[in-house]
Amino acid sequence: MSRIQELLKDKTDQIDYKKIIEKHPWIVQKNQNCILSPDSDGLLCGLFMSTYLGWKIKGFYDGKIMLLENGISAKECVFLDMEIFRKEIKSIGHHMVLFNKNKKYKNWDNFQNAIQPNIIRNYDCYKDFRLKYPLATIHILLGLVGSKVKIDIPISAICPLLYTDGVFKNLFNYPENCLNWLKYLNANKKGNSLHTIFFNKHYSVNSLMNALNDFFEKIQSITQNNKKGNDKIKISDTKGKPINIEKDNGTFSITASEQLKCISFISILSDLTGWQYNQSNWVWNNFQLKQFNKEIIRPNNKNFVAMIRKKPISWAMTSGLNIEYTLDPKNIFLK
Repeated sequence: MSRIQELLKDKTDQIDYKKIIEKHPWIVQKNQNCILSPDSDGLLCGLFMSTYLGWKIKGFYDGKIMLLENGISAKECVFLDMEIFRKEIKSIGHHMVLFNKNKKYKNWDNFQNAIQPNIIRNYDCYKDFRLKYPLATIHILLGLVGSKVKIDIPISAICPLLYTDGVFKNLFNYPENCLNWLKYLNANKKGNSLHTIFFNKHYSVNSLMNALNDFFEKIQSITQNNKKGNDKIKISDTKGKPINIEKDNGTFSITASEQLKCISFISILSDLTGWQYNQSNWVWNNFQLKQFNKEIIRPNNKNFVAMIRKKPISWAMTSGLNIEYTLDPKNIFLK
């Protein structure tokens, strides 16, 4: 028995969508304001929630910069595709955020309004990193909303829903863990909205590769130079400085070229999923801009406790080697 099989042998629990919704009823309520991570997963989440529940996209947050519609507070919004370490904030994400489940961290209840699959299954970086959630936020959203609303997933939606966050790579690199999570999410059951994505009989391995290749080409063709990055909104550089943002009469806007690129990508997603891009639900200008500090530490008990004491806004363990976290030294996040 391999190490991963050994770790998974007793993992037979299944998600209780009803229980999660009872604890976090806002996740299926209509007409909520939301803030997205500016990548393909966040954009899919925004497109999906605006289509099925009429949610309004009021801004974007990438861990370094937050663009938020002028006059709106973060407290009024649900953050999609990120976990926010503030009691006042509702959020849903899928990153590994717990270092050691045997340690009682002060203020850990700051995540009380976060829907987080790794926290729900009590998975930590120290012992369970290989078991972490391997899909994207859009998939758990589909499961949650789909337990209340009938969602049709056309065959054309499969590629973008496998592409986001490199899920198609995880399926082949970590099959044991992916299969366990799909069973946990009830994706193997025909009535589940995830069933068509992961248990369809439409694609052979070869035809799926060709379909993904066609999808990659559509994304690359959005811009003439065919560079990477057409599937996200770039609002900060590697040093955390704002980019593709312009100031006008005291407020901020995403530049016209970046808007055009992003809306072109959203239009591709809309065509393939059938989820409508309603321009009136998306804000692209009249933003307030908030800039934060991004830091990196090596994951261990001492460093993690020290990080928690600094009251970070958010963080993610992108590998077993580092934790990227965001600090708010000016206390502007909730203002």
